[in-house]
Amino acid sequence: MARVLIVGCGCRGRSLAAALREEGHAVRGTTRAPERLAEIEAVGVEAVVADPDRLGTVMGQLAGVTAVCWLMGSATGPTAADLHGPRLETLLERLVDTPVRGIVYEAAGSVDAGLLATGAAAVSAAAARWRMAAEVVAADPAEHRGWLADMRAAVGRLL
Repeated sequence: MARVLIVGCGCRGRSLAAALREEGHAVRGTTRAPERLAEIEAVGVEAVVADPDRLGTVMGQLAGVTAVCWLMGSATGPTAADLHGPRLETLLERLVDTPVRGIVYEAAGSVDAGLLATGAAAVSAAAARWRMAAEVVAADPAEHRGWLADMRAAVGRLL
């Protein structure tokens, strides 16, 4: 099948990783915190330390990856806005020169709705500009079952 990189493999990311693994995909999940690696590995996927605020650490994880899931809809901290603006735009631009076929963007969560709309617009613009496969998932992550179904479907459409 395919290898999927989940950037932001917290609770929801781990459930998506487990579901994709059950479908036969190879999954790599990222965390900023080395002490969280075991939580990701516990669902049977490869865990790596990569910080979306330092895109070089994410780019280093793209070997063999077909699709990227950018799960930053509930990202916190002083740079959360950048993850839906400049960091995301730079990632999209850099993906063009990789074997990655597409991106799934989480456009819902606890982050300000305006920032999520900015990120969704950036993903749509990149898809049009570079003919990149892209999916924007606006399912409410608080409704986990629906969110997971929508994320799985979005990944499936990219593959």
